[in-house]
Amino acid sequence: MKRYILGFGLLLSLPALTACEKFLDVNNNPNNPVVSTPNFLLPGIISNGIQTQMFTALRTPYITQYVVSRTANSGGNDQYYFTNAQSTNTFNYSYFQSGGNIPVMQKVAQDEGSPYYVGAGKIMQAMILAHATDMLGDIPYSEAYQGGANFTPKYDSQQQIYATINQLCDEGIVEMSKPASAEFRPFYSTAPSESGDILYKGDPAKWVRLAYSLKARQAQHLTKKANYDPNAVLALCNNAFRTSADDAQINFQTAVAPLANTTNIFGVTRANFGTATFSSNIVKYLNGTTFPGVVDPRFGILTPTISTGIDPGRGTSTTANLTPGSTLTDFYGSWYARDLGYYEAITYHELKFIEAEAEFLAGNKPRALAALRAGITAHMKKVGAGGSYSPPAVTFPVILDGQIAAYLASSAVPQTEATLTLRSIMEQKYIAMFLNPDSWSDLRRYDYRADLYVNFLLPYYVNNNPPLGAGKLPRRLLPGATEVTVNPNAIIGLYTEAGATSDQDYVTKPLWFDRP
Repeated sequence: MKRYILGFGLLLSLPALTACEKFLDVNNNPNNPVVSTPNFLLPGIISNGIQTQMFTALRTPYITQYVVSRTANSGGNDQYYFTNAQSTNTFNYSYFQSGGNIPVMQKVAQDEGSPYYVGAGKIMQAMILAHATDMLGDIPYSEAYQGGANFTPKYDSQQQIYATINQLCDEGIVEMSKPASAEFRPFYSTAPSESGDILYKGDPAKWVRLAYSLKARQAQHLTKKANYDPNAVLALCNNAFRTSADDAQINFQTAVAPLANTTNIFGVTRANFGTATFSSNIVKYLNGTTFPGVVDPRFGILTPTISTGIDPGRGTSTTANLTPGSTLTDFYGSWYARDLGYYEAITYHELKFIEAEAEFLAGNKPRALAALRAGITAHMKKVGAGGSYSPPAVTFPVILDGQIAAYLASSAVPQTEATLTLRSIMEQKYIAMFLNPDSWSDLRRYDYRADLYVNFLLPYYVNNNPPLGAGKLPRRLLPGATEVTVNPNAIIGLYTEAGATSDQDYVTKPLWFDRP
């Protein structure tokens, strides 16, 4: 609606604009330029681009059963009742807050001769598109970013978007592989303030590894396809992240009044999960239930040790799952819920699990087992560094090398290639991908298989009337509410193509990557 109101206002003001054209010409403010330089555009593209995944994570942890609602029969949270509003941030951040600035930055960077900025724009565009399509399906790209020239862009197929993601990554790698002498503008600066590459502090080699990591993630999504090639995925992994120091993540900062949006979206200040608690699904993996007698060293870090876990839809009227000494739910006793923590988009430990799965599917079990152990180790070392935060007063234990070795030698981890199973890989990846939306991609492409995800449950319903239909599980988010209003014909086309008869039916239709 704001777009239409703005357009109407401009029409009314046309005579005035013509009459005072010369007056306006002499009142241009040189301190408020229409086009900025790339070093001031890239930080927002990085921050908002990664936050696209972060805002989706307000919804997906309920789908993947990392968390559940403390309110029984909550419908819109852990009981899979979907609304367009739940998807609006995913769409809007993809196109307006982040993606819309990329063409502008790339043009300026290209014109001035700053290839690293061009490359960063391409790789960020690929990351944004990858997340949006994996959550929503078909999305705009070929006609996107035209502003007022086209408020109703067509939706490109997910298959085409996947091809575009690969192309953008490849083009970004070319730009990032150019010598530093080719760069007109410093890729990163701290004077007079931080600008440019706030993700990797001006290291183009890490951007190259990010591009290969993203390509590997997207290629591994296609395990249902007849042309899936695990060896091609492994070739990408060979050029991807090398250590956790390569992780693509944004660090949060102290809130500046009256705003709190510089702190962690999972944190106490923003309080998005005040009515949530941990699912029985994740707690059972950590507390010795799924692996009898094996308490995960991450118990007390991913979730507090007081967490008992609740089945989806059941709710809880007790205070057993509240942080001791406070009225806060136990969610805020998690290492991931620190106000000044960070949000992970894609990580080294995820790449090791991708490698483990691809090696397993390629029939190379010794290398699959080694990659599995490396992924577990990397995640434990990352979250097990210790530390504390307040409020609430939470101190996290340090995970010692001996504890990691003991866990790797336990029944929670296969000890030989003969005992290695796909379940071992996927459930350990599920633990290490805590709260990350891409866990949902794994659940979908393996059809929520009970032999792989042994703790996953259909939600409980008091009236036994699940909104998606008996036994059905979600495969996609609904289109964002803004698109339903502004681009309704495209949305009708999405429903027609999917063969959906209602919103809740649409949600159950597998996406292209999720189909053979």
